[in-house]
Amino acid sequence: MSLYTKRGVSAQKEEVHAAVRQLDQGLYPHAFCKMYPDYLSGDKDFINVMHADGAGTKSILAYLAWKETGDLDVWKGIAQDAIAMNLDDLLCAGIYQNILFSSTIDRNKSKIPGEVLEKIITGSREFFALLETHGIHIQFLGGETADVGDVVRTIAVNGTMSARWPKSKIITNEKIKPGHVIVGFASDGQSSYEQSYNSGIGSNGLTSARHDVLKKDYAKNYPETFEHSLENEVVYIGKNSLSDIVEMTTPKGKEKISVGKLLLSPTRTYAPLMKLLLEQYFENIYGVIHCSGGGQTKCLKYLPGPMKIIKDHLFETPYVFQLIQKNAGADNKEMMQVFNMGHRLEIFTNEKSAQDLIAASNQFNIPARIIGRVEAHHKKSLEIHTPSEKILYS
Repeated sequence: MSLYTKRGVSAQKEEVHAAVRQLDQGLYPHAFCKMYPDYLSGDKDFINVMHADGAGTKSILAYLAWKETGDLDVWKGIAQDAIAMNLDDLLCAGIYQNILFSSTIDRNKSKIPGEVLEKIITGSREFFALLETHGIHIQFLGGETADVGDVVRTIAVNGTMSARWPKSKIITNEKIKPGHVIVGFASDGQSSYEQSYNSGIGSNGLTSARHDVLKKDYAKNYPETFEHSLENEVVYIGKNSLSDIVEMTTPKGKEKISVGKLLLSPTRTYAPLMKLLLEQYFENIYGVIHCSGGGQTKCLKYLPGPMKIIKDHLFETPYVFQLIQKNAGADNKEMMQVFNMGHRLEIFTNEKSAQDLIAASNQFNIPARIIGRVEAHHKKSLEIHTPSEKILYS
């Protein structure tokens, strides 16, 4: 049994998928977001979508950083995480404009004061303002903030996005077929619209990242940050503190950065890039995957039929994932199932158009490359090549 499973979480969400198996899959069952007819106006040429996601257990890392340093600004990153995880899912369906967002914040009032809520709300507004400068309009509708100390130990930051979008401009993944190539877009580095280096971690796998990297002292000093029914052997088993400084290579050269900043890098949104790609190259974008929960295996869930994906030219693994793997002792197969491992967005296209997408990405200082391809096969399967092995999933 993996450490991830022992901690009561699942990268593949098998039980969740089983629970919702009988639900209507919407108009396009292979699309990244569930879409329905335009019930709001009855226009047969439009669809409605409503999507929910959040920052997950990354909020606990923010809590630890805030308690240790007193820096309230760490909560702004959590606001961005909750928004970007929703927005980038919608991007995979081709939606990048005129979106409504409602936040849902559940807190334990005895642990989380009002000033934290204020920073989260301020962070949301600032992130929407940044997106506005790139022509991406999202209306913040407020939402629900509940004091539920009997349910939540610290805080949970989530949100819901909804949009109305023309059918002629949606991505359903139904066009994915053998012969296509896959362009991956780096999750780490510093894009033209980011203020500092991004480790690339996003908002998935943070339960493992937290417990694998941080040392046992955090269990003793902050018992409210973990489930007490867990075995001691999986709780804060790492060697680091959030304040530890590591040296690594960034686009600016050798830099020193804290472990806390690596783990709390706000989730990068690809929205400015995707807006350009969807406006200029829509006809040659056959499928889009957000490598979130499920990491590099996420694509398997959305294939429209039996075929094989081969990923044999991945990016070099970003430092943050090397740090997690070194602390955890996890094998490559588990790491690929939990984390994005270097690219959080992938687009299925033809080989000629791939070069256009890569060139466009470079304009935003986001490295991109052909990371794999689609081949004919008798069932849905995935083969990932690392420098040392081939890993198979089906």
